[in-house]
Amino acid sequence: MSLAHNTEPIRPIKGSQSPIMLKAVLFDLDDTLIDWSPFSHDQWESMETRRLSRVISHFRDSGHPLSDEHAFKSEFMLRTTKAWNEASQYLRAPHIGNVMMEAAAAVGVPASLLDTDTVMRAYDWNIADGIGLFPEVPEVLGILRDAGIKVGIVTNAYQPMWMRDVELATLGVLDYFPHCRISAADVGFLKPHPHIFETALASIGTEASETVFVGDDPTADMVGAKKVGMRAVYRPNVRRPHAELEVTPDGTITSLHDLLNLLDGWYPGWRKTSAGVTR
Repeated sequence: MSLAHNTEPIRPIKGSQSPIMLKAVLFDLDDTLIDWSPFSHDQWESMETRRLSRVISHFRDSGHPLSDEHAFKSEFMLRTTKAWNEASQYLRAPHIGNVMMEAAAAVGVPASLLDTDTVMRAYDWNIADGIGLFPEVPEVLGILRDAGIKVGIVTNAYQPMWMRDVELATLGVLDYFPHCRISAADVGFLKPHPHIFETALASIGTEASETVFVGDDPTADMVGAKKVGMRAVYRPNVRRPHAELEVTPDGTITSLHDLLNLLDGWYPGWRKTSAGVTR
């Protein structure tokens, strides 16, 4: 059921010849497109241990013994927590590669082996066990694409986007996002900082008034999108259903199918295929 706060169509600005058109929809990734609700904290620790073990094997194969595995893993976890705590204050995005290099250096890995790209590939990020898309995602993305609407991703991940692309490819939806896939780790700023949203708009090639943002975080997604002038659609996270809203979203949904209904109210006629029309 859609709980839209405003489903009135967008009217032309006085003196203009036509109403504002919908040209793009930007999505948060985690808990908006990818459902993380089946995943537990214990599973995350187990998964990280396996990944870090591959990094340790890489260092050993490269000639460094790294005898204290526990020390390296502890350094990585502690520095990850510290990086996120600092990021929440200043909205400067952490980067998993930097965290890993700092952790390795702290346990004595020589600088000659601290090549960020090589180490992150040894880490071998992939989709977590049991995690998948919300079931309606492929259908809704297909409807948007068929109507000529560009779609993009803006995520607060501390992994660079090439790592998250592995998940999108595994889930079969990477090709829906040729124009815009933005990770905070690459941009250097976290949502709700305006820079990450402005980077996304520049990447997808639309104005804020022509773009809708969909996300699950009341601050990062709703505050950030509305500050740069986008309509903001809230998909509550099932893991924190009673999160306090700092701003009133333009619409609230429980499924991306509800998003389509909101768009029908705001942009009448958007579903018509735009073949031969420059959007």
